[in-house]
Amino acid sequence: MSFVMRHVISKLSFALIAALTGALITASGAHAQAAKGASGLPLPRFVSLKAKSVNLRIGPSVDYAVAFRYLRPGVPVEIIQEYDNWRRIRDADGTEGWVNQALLSGDRTAVTAPWMRGKGEGVFVNLRREPQSTSAIVARMEPGVVIRVGECNGDWCHIETQGVDGWIVQSEIWGAYPGEAFK
Repeated sequence: MSFVMRHVISKLSFALIAALTGALITASGAHAQAAKGASGLPLPRFVSLKAKSVNLRIGPSVDYAVAFRYLRPGVPVEIIQEYDNWRRIRDADGTEGWVNQALLSGDRTAVTAPWMRGKGEGVFVNLRREPQSTSAIVARMEPGVVIRVGECNGDWCHIETQGVDGWIVQSEIWGAYPGEAFK
C-alpha cells in the first residue's frame, strides 16, 4: 500500500473516530461514557494511585518492561483500557502505560491546571469558600498541585489539600470530566 493511500485511510479513520466521539457527547455537555470495560465500569474514568511506588509498564503483564515509576500515592490517572487485571492509564502529562488494578484506588484526586505549569510567575488557581466566582478566596494554588476531590456539581468541585478545603472551578482541574457530577 502506498504512503498516500495509508495517509488517506488514516485521515478517514481519524475523521470517523472524531465523528463517533462527537456523537457521544450529550447535548447538556455532561461527560458521556463511551464504553464499559471488562470490569463493568465505564471507560474512560478517573482513579488515583494507591501505592507509594507504582510501575508503569509498556504492556499488561509483569513480563513487560517498566517505562516509568510513580513514587507518590494519590496521583490522579485516567483508566482508558482494561485487560484482565491490568489497566491502561494516562496521567495529566499524557504519559500512558499499564498498571495492575491492585495499585489503583477509586478515590478521586485531581491536579490543578497542569496545562498552565511553566507559564510564568503569578499564575494561580483560586480555591473559594463557596461554589461561586464572587465567593471569598481561601487559597491560591500553583498549577500542578495534587488535590483530593470530594464532589463535583458539573461546574465546581469541592476539594481539600493540606488541611484547606473549598471550591474550585471544574475546568481548572485535571481529574474530572467537563460537566461531570458526583458525590
